[in-house]
Amino acid sequence: MPKHFYLIFLVVVCSLWSVPKAANGQALIPHTLQLDAAKLEKQGLTLAQEAAQLAQFQQVDLALPRARLAAQLAPNNDKVLLLLGGLQLQTKEFDGAIATLKKAQSLNPKNADILFAIGSANFQQQKYQEAVVNYQDGLKLKPNDPEGLFNLGNAYFLLGRFPDAIAQYNQAVTQDKKFWPAINNIGLINYEQGDISGAIKQWQSAVKLDKQAAEPLLALGVALYTKGDSQQGLSLGEAALRIDPRYGSLNFLKENLWGDRLLSDTKKFLELPRIQSALQQGGSSSVSEQRPKQ
Repeated sequence: MPKHFYLIFLVVVCSLWSVPKAANGQALIPHTLQLDAAKLEKQGLTLAQEAAQLAQFQQVDLALPRARLAAQLAPNNDKVLLLLGGLQLQTKEFDGAIATLKKAQSLNPKNADILFAIGSANFQQQKYQEAVVNYQDGLKLKPNDPEGLFNLGNAYFLLGRFPDAIAQYNQAVTQDKKFWPAINNIGLINYEQGDISGAIKQWQSAVKLDKQAAEPLLALGVALYTKGDSQQGLSLGEAALRIDPRYGSLNFLKENLWGDRLLSDTKKFLELPRIQSALQQGGSSSVSEQRPKQ
């Protein structure tokens, strides 16, 4: 925990505690500690805001201790606990995250985002059926949430329930016409089912929505190259990897739900000299917006 947090505690403790001098022949009478709960909660909310801002800039190491302290100062605020639980998920503290989120849920059972976060915790632990239930419960409270619909689709995807997954992705796009990650994932399913032309159409649509989205750009490049359109495929692949070289890792692609057929074709694609060159140049490029993670 940063040093200045200890200083805050010291200032608070020193200002609240006082020990009276004992008179001769008298027992020491302890001073009663008086806490201003409202002020402490306000301080907790301020720390939570700082933590949320740091989290937005991916500074989780700085955000997490602030969120922990905020949860101590405002233990009955479900939003503060949701923030802490989300940060614990990012650092893969799954047991702690679920405990925090369950407490938040007990404070506010109507907060759909808490159920979505619990679903994410189960998803990351490969408990996909449990995640499905969590997402479904969250969507009962917040039925038009694009990311909730998308994440439910991902859980169905990994359970092999492809028609159900596509239905959720389509609903996500209905709620947010620019939600390209859902369109991208429909393409992933199409490709694995042998519908290469259908996958290409989905990825073309996703790229039109966001030209800096590296994932559909790379998938489109691989598909076109595999179909024989070498020049356009290579150009798209180069562009994608310069935007975000992480997509040059097969493990990263697998984490993003790329299936065996697409991974096999991508492995060959990534070994091409022009693509290798693009990967080497991509390290200094900016990172694109990603599909929302679990």
